[in-house]
Amino acid sequence: MAMGFDMNAAWRRWCSRMQRSPSPNIREGHSPRPPTGRKRSSTYQPDGSTPHTLPPRRSATYSAGDRAAKRNEAFHPSHHPLKYLPTLKLDTKRVTGPVTFLNPTSALFQPTSNLSRHAETSAERHRQDRDQQPVSAISFRWTSRNNRKGRHALAINSAVSPAEAKYLAPPITASLREIARGIWRMFTWFPVWDISYDVATIFTLGSVVWVINAFFVWLPLVWPETEFKGEELYGGGITAFIGATIFEFGSFLLMVEAVNENRTGCFGWAVERAFSHDSEKGASAFRLRPSKSACTHHHLNKRNLVGKSCNSPNKTSSSPSSPSTSPPASTCSSHSQSWIWFPSTEDLRTHYIHDLGFLASLSQLCGATIFWVSGFTALPGIYDRMSRVITIIFFWTPQVLGGSGFIISGTLFMLETQSHWYKPAFKTLGWWIGAWNLIGGIGFTLCPAFGYDRASWAQYQACLSTFWGSWAFLIGSTIQWYEALDKHPVEVDKMLNDDSQETDQEVDNGR
Repeated sequence: MAMGFDMNAAWRRWCSRMQRSPSPNIREGHSPRPPTGRKRSSTYQPDGSTPHTLPPRRSATYSAGDRAAKRNEAFHPSHHPLKYLPTLKLDTKRVTGPVTFLNPTSALFQPTSNLSRHAETSAERHRQDRDQQPVSAISFRWTSRNNRKGRHALAINSAVSPAEAKYLAPPITASLREIARGIWRMFTWFPVWDISYDVATIFTLGSVVWVINAFFVWLPLVWPETEFKGEELYGGGITAFIGATIFEFGSFLLMVEAVNENRTGCFGWAVERAFSHDSEKGASAFRLRPSKSACTHHHLNKRNLVGKSCNSPNKTSSSPSSPSTSPPASTCSSHSQSWIWFPSTEDLRTHYIHDLGFLASLSQLCGATIFWVSGFTALPGIYDRMSRVITIIFFWTPQVLGGSGFIISGTLFMLETQSHWYKPAFKTLGWWIGAWNLIGGIGFTLCPAFGYDRASWAQYQACLSTFWGSWAFLIGSTIQWYEALDKHPVEVDKMLNDDSQETDQEVDNGR
């Protein structure tokens, strides 16, 4: 038997019941309960100050005033460079990184009024040195790569006339004269205690060995008259093992360098009050010169490769600029008392897993370790006794995997120097180092790709890929060698005038 149902009456009864019995979560004077199941974690502002809260799902973003700053726009408080330096102020608008969910790779620090207060007065009153140039504005350019390599980049904007100069700075590093000086240093200066120098020279030596290996295996195919008995088996096999071993050792040092970065940062420049007869009424300017005593990187310490710096806080305390050269003793000792073989789980989770330099070094180490297997199986007595299947598994395949690691590493090193992932940094040495290593990795990957085929043309291309890939690695390693000896580069930045004036105004207003 069918029964009628009044829909309108049911709706009116339900609404009346809801009005008489409100939900316990919306009682008068109480706000609704927040949704459960999502824990909240602390975050930070780009300058490392007041913590805020955001859901863990958005751990790659941080509070920055009235907007959310992405991870590549803010520093973690424990890895905030130069935060103990009163002479420099972080320009939060110039903190950049190519990937939004990774750490910043570049930042700009503007000088404050404290820079003039801590300047030393020059004992002599003389004309401007020939090697110095008048500068209207300066800033310190921090990059993650320079920080690992112990470099201190100074950005300048040249003055129109010496009378308008506020600073006197060394010449631009990209000038022909400075390039010639850098090449001369490669043949006259050998700081073996500097791990960045060791990494560069070891990779250069390994690349030379691989070039020799390429001649052993490729030259007989091009010029058969030059072939001698056992050239490919002994000459090619032994040099392949030596080259792979050298690359493995260099990759290990590269990884050690990455996990022993200077977290507090380092200015590395001394400021002096200089007088010039050419300026009006003998007005003074501030001369900037490279200073080893103001550097807290471990690269200058001749007693260890990484770990302690040669300048402790106690040593720099006697300098007029002591507040600007080193962090508090507790911070310095906690991070630089000895070298680190591998970062802690907390550091790995919060910092290194988001650091492009660390990821690139890790890819290089993994690739070199796998590639070493093919170098070992290339030895005489092993290679000539392996079957076709074993050769594919233990000789050709490790080269594919190892070469892929080299490709990833070169790509990440290129990205680290770029302001955006799509914008190449043609004016940066580190970018060219990564680019040439990328080309070398492609060559070392194409070699086994052709080597799987026994056809004569494929074997020719396999040997040829090793040849030009080895030369690409050699070029990249040589540039890295040059970079490791240039600890105080000077760059031109035409945008510094506006930034400097804004910073000075903020200081005058007491901000």
